Amino acid sequence: MYHHARFLHRARRIAPASRPGLRRTVSAALIGLAVSAGAQADNLVDLLQSARGYDAAYLAAKAQADSVQFRVEQAYALRRPTVGVQAALTRSHLDSSVPPNQLTAALGQRSNNANYTSRRVGLQARQPLYNAQDNAQIGQAERSLEVAMADLQTAENDLIARLTQGYFDVLAAQDVLTTTQANKKALAEQLAAAKRSFEVGNATITDTREAQARYDLATAQEIAATNDLQVKRIALDQLVGRNQVQPDPLGAPGNLDRLHPGDVDEWVDKSRGAPLVRKAELGLDVARLEIDRARAGHLPTVAATASVAQTEVDASSAFVRTNQGAGTAATVGLEVNMPLFAGFAVENRVKEALSLQEKSERDVDNARRSVALSTRQAFTGVMSGLAQVKAYEAAEASAKLALEATQLGYRVGVRINKDVLDAQTALASTQKDLYKARYDVIVGSIRLRQAAGTLSAEDVAQLERLLTAAPASR
Repeated sequence: MYHHARFLHRARRIAPASRPGLRRTVSAALIGLAVSAGAQADNLVDLLQSARGYDAAYLAAKAQADSVQFRVEQAYALRRPTVGVQAALTRSHLDSSVPPNQLTAALGQRSNNANYTSRRVGLQARQPLYNAQDNAQIGQAERSLEVAMADLQTAENDLIARLTQGYFDVLAAQDVLTTTQANKKALAEQLAAAKRSFEVGNATITDTREAQARYDLATAQEIAATNDLQVKRIALDQLVGRNQVQPDPLGAPGNLDRLHPGDVDEWVDKSRGAPLVRKAELGLDVARLEIDRARAGHLPTVAATASVAQTEVDASSAFVRTNQGAGTAATVGLEVNMPLFAGFAVENRVKEALSLQEKSERDVDNARRSVALSTRQAFTGVMSGLAQVKAYEAAEASAKLALEATQLGYRVGVRINKDVLDAQTALASTQKDLYKARYDVIVGSIRLRQAAGTLSAEDVAQLERLLTAAPASR
């Protein structure tokens, strides 16, 4: 507010002719300050909800899972009755060469000609009672629904992992930019000191040129960091379907200790229920049901049938002009079909299904081993990341002390300008590595849960405890 008051006070001293344009400029500036001051950071849980309703890959997986439910209902229809209506209209003409009888001969009839019109309307119903192939097909459809749910969980886990990665990529890019700007500011001060020393004859032009080179490099790094932050923001906006997302900054660095993964064997045990493993196991169940379905080619099928039909017939001939008749027929029966020989097709289909079952068993083994390996690798990455964070924190503290000592030595004349520049650059580089290592640990903990198949929205909520609305203390 103090700066705003000074700004308005200076504006009142401008000539009256330019005041209207100035008022518009001042109003726009104050509105921009108010908007930026009122902007609130976006938390990870809310962004996850937005991503669920916007991310195309996740929505496609969800639509696929929804469609499988209807496929299962189609399979259930194999056990349900079917009812149909039949209607037929038939016109027939008979021209017989059979010699006419005595009566027709007396009437001058030389041939037996007749026309028939038949109309039939009926209702038929069929209820399957036993069909082993249909039972196996229904079981396969039910397994396919479970496979779709596993695929949907995989898609959701992938969405959480991508969101977490993009979220902390923005925070990392912000920290890199802040560190680069602070480094540039320190190098600018050192450049000014080198110029003053050269002007009074206490330093050579080499010190000035070295400081200028470091400053120019820091300027280029600032431009690159700004561009990288913009790219990371665009990627995050695209993922959640929002504009200008402002992630909550990381809280106290000590909170990372909560992410300690524990024991690797426990994570490997958890990975046995991972979606990838479960999907492979369901594939094995489908292969076994396929064997039952193939063997059912030798088994009988039983179904109950019922029908009711009404038939009307109109007949006319040269002797009898019109003869009409109508009737209703109803039937109830039990239909049994028993296959006897199909050219060895059933036997070969069973052998094919047995081979596919062996393949599915190998797929299950491969899935379990792959998931266990990924889990161990992710676990090692988190443990290594936690150790790196502690090492970088110690390195940052040492780099700060080294910079202070070098600056003091430069002021008393026992250190040269290049020593200060090197110490400042080393501190900035260490800080960048430290910030990156912290975010890598957080993302790595999510990747670990994703690899083990335990990742859920609750893990995202727990990450919120590591975040705060206030900037993290460095």
